[in-house]
Amino acid sequence: MTTTNDRTMHAASGKRSRRMIAILDLLAQRGSVSLGELSDTLGISAATARRDLADLAEQRLLVRTHGGARLLDSRGELPVSLRDTRFQEAKRAIAAAVAELIPRQRYAVALSGGTTAASVARALVGHDELTIVTNSLTTAQLVTSYPQLKIIMTGGMLRPESLELVGVLAEKAFNAINVATAILGTDGFSAIGGVTTHDETEARSNNAMVTHAQRVVVVADGSKIGRLAFAQVATVDQVDMLVTDSTADAAELEAIRAAGVEIVVADA
Repeated sequence: MTTTNDRTMHAASGKRSRRMIAILDLLAQRGSVSLGELSDTLGISAATARRDLADLAEQRLLVRTHGGARLLDSRGELPVSLRDTRFQEAKRAIAAAVAELIPRQRYAVALSGGTTAASVARALVGHDELTIVTNSLTTAQLVTSYPQLKIIMTGGMLRPESLELVGVLAEKAFNAINVATAILGTDGFSAIGGVTTHDETEARSNNAMVTHAQRVVVVADGSKIGRLAFAQVATVDQVDMLVTDSTADAAELEAIRAAGVEIVVADA
């Protein structure tokens, strides 16, 4: 049973995560910020700004400087704990649309990591006789308490940023099975670059998932459409369907559609 205190703590945690994302976005725009700039822009006290900067520095997402912080050159992706607070309504709408595509009968799907794919996992818990194969600890944790679902996890090395199991063991697990539908989260999807992510090991592991699926469905909120990340997971011709939301760039969607991908736009 959820108590008032639980709800208050959850709301405070969500507010703090959104504030940290705002700090990182501000750093991405300016390169460096002072405590005064953070206080004025975000409407927070200098003490709160110092605490947030200390926590972000501990996670190696920025570098503390005298009186402020600067961008960490190697930062490419937010940890999953922060990403989960972004575009929640869009992700829920995308997940609901994908759940309608999955038959309510004996069926096998593969689910990658990522917060949108995790939203899909939540939407699938009403299905019976569904087998979910995943390399994502987040996804497995979300669905493990539903006895009608069969959960298969790959082995592999844990990536703390995405909470995914990657590497040779994960690839071997995906290569040993066949699934009807692979549901693939992404850091970027474009007509030119296909499905991309920040980490090359993660990309290889998820490519093994793609190559052993009868159908590949990419799930991505509008902010990911047209973006190109470091490593390619799949070419655009390996993707059967993209499920996104109405904020996605219309011109890029047309280019993806022209490449042969079916597009579903889910509205919140």
